[in-house]
Amino acid sequence: MNRKILSYLSIFLVGFLTFSSSVWCGEVQTITLGGKPLTLTGEKLQTGKMLPTVLLPDLGLNMVDLQSFKGKVTLLSVVPSLDTPTCDKQTHILSEENKGLDKIANLITISRDLPFAQKRFASKTKMNNITFLSDYRDAEFGKSTGLLIKENRLLARAIIILDSKGIVRYLEIVSELSKLPDMDKAMAFARSL
Repeated sequence: MNRKILSYLSIFLVGFLTFSSSVWCGEVQTITLGGKPLTLTGEKLQTGKMLPTVLLPDLGLNMVDLQSFKGKVTLLSVVPSLDTPTCDKQTHILSEENKGLDKIANLITISRDLPFAQKRFASKTKMNNITFLSDYRDAEFGKSTGLLIKENRLLARAIIILDSKGIVRYLEIVSELSKLPDMDKAMAFARSL
């Protein structure tokens, strides 16, 4: 009788711990747009870890490995779409108000816009100190960083700063999609590396 109870108890305990572990480890991250919750999907990016290897097309449709930016500090400005006022503002701040950061660091903007739309934006705004990369193909960047929004398949607004070895040292995921990240704080942090 005691063996049977112990057996059931151990099965229950293993099941409970497995369920608890999956709940704790499988944390669902949400952001909002106008107060409406949106779910982020993919592997959650962590500071202190290497940025996942991802290839993204640039304005000329050349595939660029994010690991190729090693050797310099890299600031990744992640935006849902350059065709929105907030994304436009975030990108202008990065390009025009970086106080010389573009001379010592890689400045990258990543969105799910087609490379053609990114090229049109860069040309129209005369931005040539930012590298534009597109996650339009299969959202590999969004999935591998946990920044893909389930409901609309766009990227969450974020700033990621990598040290010269490609390790994530700074991460800000903006909780309300219509708000800007703290660009001054991020650029100051990038300068300090």
